Amino acid sequence: MVQKLIVSPSPHVHSGDTIQKNMYNVLIALIPALLVALYVFRLDALIITACSVLFCVVFEYLIVKYILKKTPNVTDGSAIITGVLLAFNVPSNLPLWILAIGCLFAIGVVKISFGGLGNNIFNPAIAGRIFLLISFPAQMTTWPAAATAVDAVSSATVLGNLKLSPEALPSLQSMFLGTEGGSLGEMSALALLLGLAYLLWKKTITWHIPISILATVALFTGALYLFDPQPLYHPLIHLFSGGLMLGAVFMATDYVTSPMTKKGMLIYGVGIGFVTVAIRLWGAYPEGVSFAILLMNALTPLINNYTSPKRFGEVVKHG
Repeated sequence: MVQKLIVSPSPHVHSGDTIQKNMYNVLIALIPALLVALYVFRLDALIITACSVLFCVVFEYLIVKYILKKTPNVTDGSAIITGVLLAFNVPSNLPLWILAIGCLFAIGVVKISFGGLGNNIFNPAIAGRIFLLISFPAQMTTWPAAATAVDAVSSATVLGNLKLSPEALPSLQSMFLGTEGGSLGEMSALALLLGLAYLLWKKTITWHIPISILATVALFTGALYLFDPQPLYHPLIHLFSGGLMLGAVFMATDYVTSPMTKKGMLIYGVGIGFVTVAIRLWGAYPEGVSFAILLMNALTPLINNYTSPKRFGEVVKHG
């Protein structure tokens, strides 16, 4: 028998990872944060999350099928994740028509107009949140009181109180567990850390981006706290409040919009942490995570170019 040597293009070794598998691992990791949101905001959290996912999936299907004239692939999980993350970045009392506009912007403008999954330069959920914040600032900063979710009852977020009335700050324990008001998915640091542990265990993400973001925020605010020990600079308050944990674990780690090399990931994470603290402490807006991630998304191609390894046999020109 003549044995044939079969030559095929790479890759020759398959890890078993697929886009769909990684997307659904992220969705599983988001379950603890969703459970906390359901406990705190009851039915409103379920309605906002379900409608956000529905809007994103339907918009992607309709745009791809009827405008681009291509076969939609909404089962890969990317539109579902965008819907969940956008829901986690808005108040539980946000009108659904505003949420629909945010979903359309995230899917139609930020994702599909750049070529779809794998081609977008900005994280769709973050861009959608910032678009809504700029377009509808009153609705995006009206927070229902925790554990009631009654539209008429509003409460300031932790970061809002941090600058205006630090004496009204809740305990670190309540911030860590997630019983204070805020966007749906950002409240419980514990739930988000459980999600991080799951993603690291499944090797869906590496530690470089989330840990470098959290460490930068802790070190930056900790250094300021040593010189001026007031609540505004307390590192644990900054770590446990706002969208820092949600952004560091689930949005900054987006494969498409984050650097590919480990060195690049560390630079990217440090940049996000630094810009976040700068906006929180000295900016007019109490939260800065989304703006920081969006800025570093734009710098990702530059970071990739700077940190990419030299090709084998490449001649480096000097002068």
